[in-house]
Amino acid sequence: MTRPKVLISDKMDPNAARIFEERGCDVDVITGESPEELAARIGEYHGLAIRSSTTVTPAILNAATNLKVIGRAGIGVDNVDIPYASGKGVVVMNTPFGNSITTAEHAIALMFALARQIPDANVQTQAGAWPKSGFMGVELTNKTLGLIGAGNIGSIVASRALGLRMKVIAYDPFLTEDRAVELGIEKVDLDTLLSRADFVTLHTPLTDETRNILSRDRLENAKPGIRIINCARGGLIDEAALKDCLESGQVAGAALDVFAVEPAKENPLFGVPNFICTPHLGASTTEAQVNVALQVAEQMADYLVNGGVTNALNMPSLSAEEAPKLKPYMTLAEKLGSLVGQLAHGNLTKISIEREGAAAALNGKPIAAAVLAGFMRRYSDSVNMVNAPYLAKERGLEVSEIRHTREGAFNTLIRVSVETDQGTRSVAGTLFGKDTPRLVEIFGIGIEADLAGNMLYVVNDDKPGFIGRIGTMLGGHGINIGTFNLGRRDAGGEAVLLLSLDEPLTAEVIAEAEQIEGVKVATALSF
Repeated sequence: MTRPKVLISDKMDPNAARIFEERGCDVDVITGESPEELAARIGEYHGLAIRSSTTVTPAILNAATNLKVIGRAGIGVDNVDIPYASGKGVVVMNTPFGNSITTAEHAIALMFALARQIPDANVQTQAGAWPKSGFMGVELTNKTLGLIGAGNIGSIVASRALGLRMKVIAYDPFLTEDRAVELGIEKVDLDTLLSRADFVTLHTPLTDETRNILSRDRLENAKPGIRIINCARGGLIDEAALKDCLESGQVAGAALDVFAVEPAKENPLFGVPNFICTPHLGASTTEAQVNVALQVAEQMADYLVNGGVTNALNMPSLSAEEAPKLKPYMTLAEKLGSLVGQLAHGNLTKISIEREGAAAALNGKPIAAAVLAGFMRRYSDSVNMVNAPYLAKERGLEVSEIRHTREGAFNTLIRVSVETDQGTRSVAGTLFGKDTPRLVEIFGIGIEADLAGNMLYVVNDDKPGFIGRIGTMLGGHGINIGTFNLGRRDAGGEAVLLLSLDEPLTAEVIAEAEQIEGVKVATALSF
């Protein structure tokens, strides 16, 4: 088996390359290239490991004909065009936990610096002024800290602030009441947070919903004398409004590690009283740099070698331990999706994926993604589990997942149904011997078949002599039959025939099959 090939295009801890090699990947470390140089090189690689210097654009992704995964050593992925990567079927991963402590500690450090005006005091003291009476700080004890975002980093900040005897309140739409109680904080809405907090620290990604979340209106209506810290992402604060509020005294102080435009060589906040800043140092500790480099190497190698998916931003997570167990189910799911996609006609608006028995107890997201990968090949040949959900969404396909706890005729069962102009069409399959996918039902008719290679699907009247006629016709064209699978609703009623063949069928053969007495539908299938 050919070893996957990985390119590390940004500077990171050298142990990352060692991990790739130890886990079965070949790796090249080539940093500092221009976008054009990277685009010319990337075609030979299966994985791309980056930090913040490399920007992965559509042009680079178009050139990356073998690329399977991009790994960002760090949290932010602003430098990766994720929608375009998804459309190309490339997994995008980050390392959200590797620098959480480092970033949280930087936020706490900036909060102390604001409270005691440490940067200005340092400059004036070293200039010989000894300005002891000019700096009157505030204590953190008994002050209220407002968290905007209480995820990985925000929760660490909360624990440190509680240790400083601060009261912590948080605004986070995804924070549950139970989680808030567990953290020892109070969940509030954003306006309440800004009206009560003495210090505010931001820990949220930059999205359309969070851009300028601290707007001019919110800053002007916040608690007078509030102090603001941002070690998350630039663009969360209206910087021009913050400048005005600092100059008016509405905001008593602000400390930013991130800016809307970086590198921030110029900014309206520079030189404003009670403003301090650092050059995006949130993740800049020795420990964090090592952690994120090792973590991204481990994640990417697991995906390329074992199929495990960890911390992906555009694909369901699938641990390396889960992957072998789920693999036969995903193979079955992809075959069922492909089958219904090839057979269902007309305008398809909904697809339903049902799991029962042993399948119901498994991670359903990868199974659903596998169904969509098979189904969406009716529209495109370049479909995989990464881009299939995006292609389905683009086409307005409504996807539902249903898990049944009931016991059925099979130990495990996956059913795929689609809504068409002619009504609901469904197929179902199971696993024989724990790892052999088998079709057991097609459009309400029980049938047992292996879905593989080239096949002929026929719906016909259940009348004597039909099997001989279809066999004779195929034999006349020199087409050998591998397996012969039959099913019917009732004796003498509608029947289904699935044949595996040694070669693909031509349009001429299909047209002749449609003319055989008793045939209602004849369709060539490929798996």
